[in-house]
Amino acid sequence: MVWDTIYGRDPAQPAVQEWGGISYALSALDASLSDDWELVPLIKVGRDLATKANEFIRTLHHVPPAARFVEVPEPNNRVTLRYESAERRCEQMSGGVSPWTWPELGPLIRDVDALYINFISGFEMTLETAQLLRRGFPGFIYADLHSLFLGRQPDGLRVPRPLPQASDWFSCFNVVQLNEDEMGQLGSDPLATAAEALRQGCTSLCVTLASRGAAYFTGDPIRTERIPAPPIDPPAFTQVNDPTGCGDVFGGAVVAALLSGARLADAVRTGTRLGTRNLTHRGATGLRDHLMGKLSVA
Repeated sequence: MVWDTIYGRDPAQPAVQEWGGISYALSALDASLSDDWELVPLIKVGRDLATKANEFIRTLHHVPPAARFVEVPEPNNRVTLRYESAERRCEQMSGGVSPWTWPELGPLIRDVDALYINFISGFEMTLETAQLLRRGFPGFIYADLHSLFLGRQPDGLRVPRPLPQASDWFSCFNVVQLNEDEMGQLGSDPLATAAEALRQGCTSLCVTLASRGAAYFTGDPIRTERIPAPPIDPPAFTQVNDPTGCGDVFGGAVVAALLSGARLADAVRTGTRLGTRNLTHRGATGLRDHLMGKLSVA
């Protein structure tokens, strides 16, 4: 979990503070999973925000009654976002939630059927832990690698970087999600990049393309398709245009669709539709209902 302070999302408004990152994905999963699935959050939060975080988890419908985040003594991760345009922003991170180790994580995944992993800080686990996770968990793993592609300067500023040992990371997951910029960090030829990723053992690659929708790569020989973003629905709310969390909503929706048995193309279409709907809602509070087409309070 990460606590966001956001500047410039609406130039006429002051900075806002709210949950960000995986809270968007949790909302999308909660809105999209069928009733026979249960959300089990394996998420660390700092002690300073643990009470507030557990208030958030109580708003989700698919979590068991006793579900709680894992409280750690370090200060919770916080990110300051400054939007330079609708699709460009800079991030500055503080906090120090410790990464998962395999001895911590191993016992917690024994009874789960699938794993959704989102690298919100980029420091959730080391490559060695991810490799041990892959060896120790035979089920389906979906991973959004987003912040693995961000370095961290001494002042906390996040800067793009190529992903070290990218092929080894790809080998740890069944389906991998990237955005267009991250895909470009891996090479100038998207098809060659996808082919290399699929050679490592992951079965599919999903690439978000902002306002142009999303694309997927899968199979041998590789099949690829771009799924365009649908019109913003409902049009009456187009004055709200908040891109924060769209990629996280996309990933949660894609996972839920795949777990229901949907074809990859249909899952990406669902993810693109809900990611677009997220544009017309600010923040993760009330987002579940908004994604389901219900009235919500932002």
